[in-house]
Parts: sequence; C-alpha cells; structure tokens
Amino acid sequence: MCGIVGYIGYRDATPIILNGLKRLEYRGYDSAGLAVLQNSHIEIRRDAGKLENLERLVAEQPISGHLGIGHTRWATHGPPSQKNAHPHIGMTGEVVVVHNGIIENFLELKAELQAEGARFTSDTDTETIVHLLERFMAAGRSLEEAAREAFSQLKGAQAIVTFSSREPDRLIACRIGNAGGVAIGLGDGEMFIASDIPAILDHTREMVFLESRQMATITADGYTVQTLDGEPVTPTVHAIPWDPVSAAKGEYKHFMQKEIFEQPRAVTDTIRGRVDFDRQEVHLPDLNLTPEIARSLERVIIVACGTSYYSGLVGKTLIERIARVPVEVWIGSEFRYADPLIDDSMAVLAITQSGETVDTLAAMEEAREKGALLWSIVNAIGSQAMRIADGYISMLAGPEIGVASTKAFTTSIVDQYLLACYLAQLRGSQDREKLKGHIADLARLPDLVGSVLDHDEEYQALAGKLYQYANFLYLGRDINYPIALEGALKLKEISYIHAEGYPAGEMKHGPIALIDENMPVLAIAVRDHVYDKMLSQVEQAKARGGIVIALATEGDDLIAEKADYVLYVPETPWLLSPVINVLPLQLLAYHIAVRRGADVDQPRNLAKSVTVE
Repeated sequence: MCGIVGYIGYRDATPIILNGLKRLEYRGYDSAGLAVLQNSHIEIRRDAGKLENLERLVAEQPISGHLGIGHTRWATHGPPSQKNAHPHIGMTGEVVVVHNGIIENFLELKAELQAEGARFTSDTDTETIVHLLERFMAAGRSLEEAAREAFSQLKGAQAIVTFSSREPDRLIACRIGNAGGVAIGLGDGEMFIASDIPAILDHTREMVFLESRQMATITADGYTVQTLDGEPVTPTVHAIPWDPVSAAKGEYKHFMQKEIFEQPRAVTDTIRGRVDFDRQEVHLPDLNLTPEIARSLERVIIVACGTSYYSGLVGKTLIERIARVPVEVWIGSEFRYADPLIDDSMAVLAITQSGETVDTLAAMEEAREKGALLWSIVNAIGSQAMRIADGYISMLAGPEIGVASTKAFTTSIVDQYLLACYLAQLRGSQDREKLKGHIADLARLPDLVGSVLDHDEEYQALAGKLYQYANFLYLGRDINYPIALEGALKLKEISYIHAEGYPAGEMKHGPIALIDENMPVLAIAVRDHVYDKMLSQVEQAKARGGIVIALATEGDDLIAEKADYVLYVPETPWLLSPVINVLPLQLLAYHIAVRRGADVDQPRNLAKSVTVE
C-alpha cells in the first residue's frame, strides 16, 4: 500500500520524510526510499524490506537538504529489491520520481523509450515516467511543462511526485484517477506532500487535496494548481481538526464515505506485490501452496458471514470458472452444525475482515479437526483467523472503521480472483493465453473503480428521490446475484430500510407479488451474457407499476427507455464486474442513510466484529 511524503522548505527534509513514512507503515510495503537535493545534486537512499533498513542506510550514509521525496512500495512490476525501490532517477541524474498506481500502457511506453535510447535500470513501470520527463526536458521544456506532457501520456490511475535539480525551488505533484490521494500541507515558509493525512499531521492542519487530472507546482512559499490541460484551479483549503478521530476522516463526513473512496487505492494495493504484469503471473507466497498440493485439491469450501459470505458467493464463480475447481459456500454459523463432509482432499477458505468473527473461527476449527487444508482471507494482520490457517491472503484494504464493510468486500473479491488465477497457474487447469488475459485485466481495475466514484453526485441526487421509501428489491443474476444481496444488505444496515436481494429469475416465484408504486426495484442489468434476461425482469417490474433503477453499462440507451432511473458503470471484464457494480450500491445506500439522518458509521444494534455467537 504505497506511501508518498514530500517536503520543501527551510528545514532538513530527511527526518521529516522518514517520520512521515513511519506514519504510513500501517499501510504495508516491501521496500522504502528517499531522494534529497543535497548541494545541487540528487542523492538517493533506498532498500528492500522494512523502513528500519532505510533508516540504517541513512545513518551510515547521511543525506540532508531542503527539498526531498520519500516512498514506501508494494511491488507490482519486478520483485522487492533495492533497484526496484522508489524513488527512481533518470539517466541524466537530474530528475527523480515517486509514484503510486499501475501504468496500464507501461510496456508500450517502455518499448518506445528504449527505441529512443533510454536505459532502464529497474523492472518497474514507474521508471517510464522519469524517462518521459527527461525526453521533454531535453527538448527545452520546463519541469512543469514536461510533467504535463509526460503525465498526459499515462493510462490508468496514478499519483506522482517529482523534482529536478535543474529547478531546485519546486516540487510537482499530480493525481490521475483514483490511485490514491495527494494531500498538500500548507506551512509557513515550507510545504508538505503526502498520500495520506497522518504522514504530515505533525507539521500542519491546513491541507489541499488534488482531484483527478490536477497537477500542483509547489514551492516553499506556496502552490498553484492546474488541470493537465493547463486550466487554473482554485482548490478548497481544508482545516483538519486536532481531534484524532476527525483528523483520520480528513475531508470526508463519515468513515464509511472515506472508505468507499479509498477503494481504488485498496484494490491497487491488493494487486500490488501479487501480480507480475511482465510475466503475467500471480504470486501468493503467504498461501504456502505448492503445485503438488494445488493439483491434489478436489474441492474448495468457503466459510464466511454477512458481507464476507456474499464475497464468497462471487468467489465460487471466480474459482470454478478460472481454476476449474468445484466450490461450496457456507454461512459460518451453519457450517459447524451441518456435520459437513470434509477430508484432506479439500481446502477450507475462511473470509473475515476482522479475523475474529466467532462463527467463522468455529467453522475453521471444524475444518481443522476433519483434516482439511485451512486458508484465510483477512484484513487484520495477526488476527486469529490468520494465525490458525495453513496459509492466508491479506486483503490490504487498510483500517476499516465503518461498521458496514465496503473496501474489505471489494478487496476480498480481488483476493479470490487472485487465488483463482494462482490455482489455475499451479494446476495448469486454464489455457495459458486465456489465463494471461485474466491477469492482464487486473491492471485496468483500479482505474475502473475510480471512474465509478467520479459520479458520486449522481448517486447523491438519486438518493434524494428514494430515501422515503420503506422497501426495496434488488435483483441480479449469475456472478452479480451476490451483488444484489450485498446492495440490499448495505441499505438495510445503515438506513434501516427493509431491502431484499434476489436472483432475478426468482422474482416471479414470490417477490413479484410485492411490486407496486411503493416498491423500488434495483436491477443489475449490465451488458453481459444474461443481459436480455435482466431486461425482461425490468419490463415485468415496470408492468406491475414498480419504480425501476437499472445499473447498466455506459452507452446502453435501450435500458434508459425502460427504467425510471439508470446508474451507468464502465464496461468491465465480466469476472471482475462485481467489484465495479457494487460501488454505486454502496454510495446509494450511504447517501440514503445520510438523508434519513442515520448514524452511518455506527448503525444501531451492529458491531464491527461479531465475537459472540
């Protein structure tokens, strides 16, 4: 979960950057580094492993200066190593960059730059940014002009900070899409940059947050913000409260809102370090799985509760379609009373955000007693579910404070997608080229997530029209049936509106009797292999006087003629569509709850971790 810290001012940048990186350690990383302008020359210290390795290196080889940037990295391109750690410097030694995100057109840009004579010294996609900046500066552009041209060529969601020894009085920061935040901290004769608020809270409480496709030029005395097209922007200055809880929420009204908007970064971080996009391979070392064990598996059983159970229903489709392994999904509280048929030819996968859910832990114990291989997908590092498992996959969602789970749901789906690809890779159960395609699809996912969140105002407006209804019906089919369940759960959890999720084909086997002008029906009707079937459900609901909200693929004008309201999402590879399709449902539930005056972060009668039966 990459972290960025930057400083320009009258103090020594090195301790400020190191302290800021330490404040971001909770996000996880596999290498760290910093670059400081020392006596008009860029000095870099970086190393694989924990921050203490970098601190030791800096103690042995001190650097100091008034301008610097630092970074903690999860690997996506190339393994954790000193050469792949950020910051990255160009061939001239005059430009240095740190970066969060995945450059989707990395290979294309790399080939183009190599043909022009660029020499790459790392395996990272980030290094393409340095060479692009050098290309444009060699043509006489200023750092700001070069940055605007270079950043405009990048596809995908990115957060970038750079400086050059040629222009030692400034930093350039940019945000494209939603790869992560870029906060600019305002000081007196000094300025700070961070990817997350805690990194710079010791120094300032006044901050500006860049929006997508905005770039800031930062000097010790101030900053200017423009779009990547060169249009000036006057951003809002946010006063971050001294109260630690409010400070953690930052610019957001609720933790749930913040956590919804952290999903592009959470998804990026979940992919980061697990996928080698050069070789199109997945690596899950903490699963402790060998090809021999993978090939011996005859079945996977998923156990979970609540939102995690719905995630497991999506995972069943992912694992069966990609890895070709049969999967059962059980509610944790039912599993241990069912005398399940388990033996050592099976793996039991427990999904739990907290890692302490009592029913899920009991199901794991049942599986252990019967000899199954035990895996867990957890968000809380060091939790019970992680400790007792034979292998685990961490969600890497970061802390989730809101009781209603959002980013842990999407990251656990991504984890199961990775597991499916990894099993297929080890078992040889999927055509290699097809598997490469599944893996390559992950590179676009964070940007697709971010593009949905860019439409938040539409969901807020729709909530204003729907918040007074007392009952909702959510419909989905195939891989998106669990998303209907999850959408309904989110609404009833935080707004206290009765909502039910149903497989769309079951609508006429009972629920259709409830549909009238007082029953909004939300239909997940994206363009996939069951699109025509979902159109039929929309028409049947309309024929009964129902108010229909359709979740549809961008460009679908036909469904706009049939539904009362349409929420559009970008076209997405089908197996990854649940990650995208749940986002509007999360935001709609959130805004409806806010309009109803509910306690969004701490709904009545609910707890974040269910530790009693």
